[in-house]
Amino acid sequence: MARVEHLSAARLQAGLDAVFALVAGRFKRPEVRQRARACLEGMLSGLERKNGWSLAEYAGESTPDGMQRLFNAAKWDVDGVRDDIRGYLMEHLGEADGVLVGDDTGFAKQGGCSAGVQRQYTGTLGKVANCQIGVFLGYASSRGRAVLDRELYLPRDSWIASPERCAAAQIPEQVGFATKPQLLQAMIERALAAGVPFGWVTADGAYGDNGPLRRFLESHQISYVLAVSRAHQITTGVGKIRADVMASKVPKSGWQRLSCGQGAKGERRYDWALIATCSPTHRLLIRRSLSNPSDLAFYLCHTPQPVPLQRLVQVAGARWTIEECFQTGKNEAAFDHYQVRLYPAWYRYITLAMLALAFLTVSRAALDPKPASSTTAGQLIAISVNEIRRLFALLTRPPINEDHILHWSYWRRRHQARARQSHYQRRQLKER
Repeated sequence: MARVEHLSAARLQAGLDAVFALVAGRFKRPEVRQRARACLEGMLSGLERKNGWSLAEYAGESTPDGMQRLFNAAKWDVDGVRDDIRGYLMEHLGEADGVLVGDDTGFAKQGGCSAGVQRQYTGTLGKVANCQIGVFLGYASSRGRAVLDRELYLPRDSWIASPERCAAAQIPEQVGFATKPQLLQAMIERALAAGVPFGWVTADGAYGDNGPLRRFLESHQISYVLAVSRAHQITTGVGKIRADVMASKVPKSGWQRLSCGQGAKGERRYDWALIATCSPTHRLLIRRSLSNPSDLAFYLCHTPQPVPLQRLVQVAGARWTIEECFQTGKNEAAFDHYQVRLYPAWYRYITLAMLALAFLTVSRAALDPKPASSTTAGQLIAISVNEIRRLFALLTRPPINEDHILHWSYWRRRHQARARQSHYQRRQLKER
């Protein structure tokens, strides 16, 4: 097993070269291929913001035009890269009992030109905001967790019902409205077709309360532990009962204290109760907070064969892994740094960011989980994906080129002056 002492600049660069070699054939022209490789390295760098301008400067280019073409107009197989990422991750993380995790996250945006943007609720910000919503499919196993697939949510009224607006954002005519659960189902279907090894699906209440998604999973004999609302009704021997009402009927002996996995502060322990329904394959799982017993969460479980409570609890806990992926993706792989507006450009940028995150995830999985040494203050914690990205940024950063830095300072100020003048002229025309 490799240890942190072995994470030299040469080793990290060689690892990234090997990862990019898996997708290099998706870029037909050599200049596009080289720029994509440079973009990937820039996403892993120590840049404060990672957009077309900063990535081009980091890559040593004199203007951002080429990097912007990589996202907007250059010809390359973005879905093929997605498939290669999935295969790469399954080679290193795949397990027969793995868990597919669905969720969405928001990307705050200004203006109204970015594909899919509108004022809408996002759990990322905890409020209604002007943003885009991406729906993602994650994967969790004992070896690690990662992001396998992505879709951009397009609101019906403000986008799909406006062909002119869709055309301006280069949204293909054949792209129709799809709910977030429908987007998740499409990604699960792709995972099935690709032979992704998994035994479970989990997601939050926005997906668990969706009947068509549950029926799709059941029709494919897929086990799931899906969060549902407190108003969700289950059918028992005495009829239909709301989940929260059923929780009030659980006797003290009906609760078991179990951990649903490791958190940042240790084991995540809760009280759990499992309720039978009239269906032999469906049960209601209830989670109760130890510090606040009135804080309850509910999960509908579907298992074609009986499964121990502990495993259901572990799958329920796996839902948080995609939140960790979002946090790591945004902090370490620039998921939310983009400034692209076009529909194809969103997929291109996010897919390359997913490749950067996959490299970090697999690099972490390959390391010895036990710290290499100890200090007088105690043992070191295991190296994290965040630390690997930091080491990569520091060990592989290019040498300082003063002329290049000053050139970009001049370019930015000149571009900003032209943009300011254009803005003033447009405003004067409107005021006439």
